[in-house]
Amino acid sequence: MDSGAVMTATCISSALAMVLMAFLANYPFALAPAVGHNVYFAFTVCGLATMGGFGYSWQQALGAVFIAGVLFILLSFVGLRQTVMDILPVSLRNAIPVGIGLLIALVGLEWAGIVKASPATYVTLGDLKSAPALLSLFGLGLISVLLVLNTNGAILIGILVSTAIGLLTGMIKYQGIVSAPPSVAPTFLKLQLNIFAEPKLLMAVAVFFFLDLFDTVGTLVGVGQQSGLMVNGKLPKARQALLSDAVATSTGAL
Repeated sequence: MDSGAVMTATCISSALAMVLMAFLANYPFALAPAVGHNVYFAFTVCGLATMGGFGYSWQQALGAVFIAGVLFILLSFVGLRQTVMDILPVSLRNAIPVGIGLLIALVGLEWAGIVKASPATYVTLGDLKSAPALLSLFGLGLISVLLVLNTNGAILIGILVSTAIGLLTGMIKYQGIVSAPPSVAPTFLKLQLNIFAEPKLLMAVAVFFFLDLFDTVGTLVGVGQQSGLMVNGKLPKARQALLSDAVATSTGAL
């Protein structure tokens, strides 16, 4: 897939999701594609069969995502997703955002060079003396201190300070502030919907469906608790919030 087109499509679908979240549910929640979905898309559905993947094209995988998104929309309209959200045990609702956070943290630590892959233990420490790892550790430390001090915008401040240091030391290459986004033409409407003859693609639809279902439910519960929006253990207007996510899922696949 064209990386520029994917980036632009990600921005558009995320922006649409946040606009819908604002006007349908009136919640200050930001939405973006889930890391777990991306991993499953790239390494399982589109992964080489010799490496344990299904070996399908990205066009077919997008078709699976689109169909899963349509199912999300239908189930959101009838309220089934909200029902699932309400009946999940509290322990499971709390565990889902923790698992999502651990995955995102692992990806971030790997990109920072703090951890790396290991054939023996799967994950091991990286080169903590390298410049990227040191800068990342500094940024994490700064954010942690600011959070302890209850500083408003602690995470944003940590990101900005780390970015400034990276620019001054040459670790980050300055490429401007504003530019025209890459074209979405290489991927726009390139999805293939003739997937019903492929059993593994039907399985992929089911996996995308359940990934999005539980990811969204867990995330909404997590951010709802942190923001104090939960009422008696439930999130008001959860149906509208889930519908916003469902529409963005299908739009992103287009």
